[in-house]
Amino acid sequence: MLRAMVALYPEEDVPTRREDSTPLIWRTMLAVDEALVNLAGRLRVTGGVPGELRGRPLLMAANHIGVFDAFVLMAACRRIGLAPRFMLAGGLLDAPVLGTALRASGHLRVDRGSASAVEQFAAATRALCDTRAPIIVYPEGRISHDPGLWPERGKTGAARLALATGVPVVPISQWGAHEAVYWGTERVEGLADIVPLARSGLTSPLRRPTFRVHFAEPVELSAFRPDRAGDAVKAHAAIMRAITRGLVPLRAEEPDRPRFHDPTRPTDSTSPWRP
Repeated sequence: MLRAMVALYPEEDVPTRREDSTPLIWRTMLAVDEALVNLAGRLRVTGGVPGELRGRPLLMAANHIGVFDAFVLMAACRRIGLAPRFMLAGGLLDAPVLGTALRASGHLRVDRGSASAVEQFAAATRALCDTRAPIIVYPEGRISHDPGLWPERGKTGAARLALATGVPVVPISQWGAHEAVYWGTERVEGLADIVPLARSGLTSPLRRPTFRVHFAEPVELSAFRPDRAGDAVKAHAAIMRAITRGLVPLRAEEPDRPRFHDPTRPTDSTSPWRP
């Protein structure tokens, strides 16, 4: 805990070599993404992923604070020499042009509603074990609705995957990406839904927000078993608490609520992990 409270963790020396097996199209997209993130704000990355966890199946669990934070996470991973993949909905992977690029990049497919929960979990387990790139997941399942933007309760899917496969879980804490673009709306049904989001994105370079991302040490999950009742819930709590511990120093000047006010983000939930 003492280490976690050190102000913003002074940046460490980290490897910069990318995975040789990363498809060219994904390397290109990551480079473009990093340029976009640098245009929108200042990226500060601390912590890292040890060498023994690279080139093998790895889950990276992050808090979800805004629609721009996936771009920030991609840029932060590239900064430390990783090319992460995401678990994406089938609809996104089937989209024209973008879907082709994402499929070629090696992202994992999740087709909600097209198969039973058991089949979906089995497919995700096989895909996780077969990949040698880190997989980023959002245990919360959505952008936090907590007024203070602390992590929501979330779901046990990532914990269950980790316990079933024995794959390590690296918690990622981030702060600042919520200032780049408004939350907007869960459903885009017309131009009126896009205007606030676009306007907020156009002004973020003028504000120059700082995007802080911290990679912590793997969560200790050895005490939990996949076949023991309640262990998935306990493992999930351990992951969420690790994410929250890393978040505390990143937002030390904003312990209650974000200074940046997003009028479009719902605030109808309460975080159980808030310190």
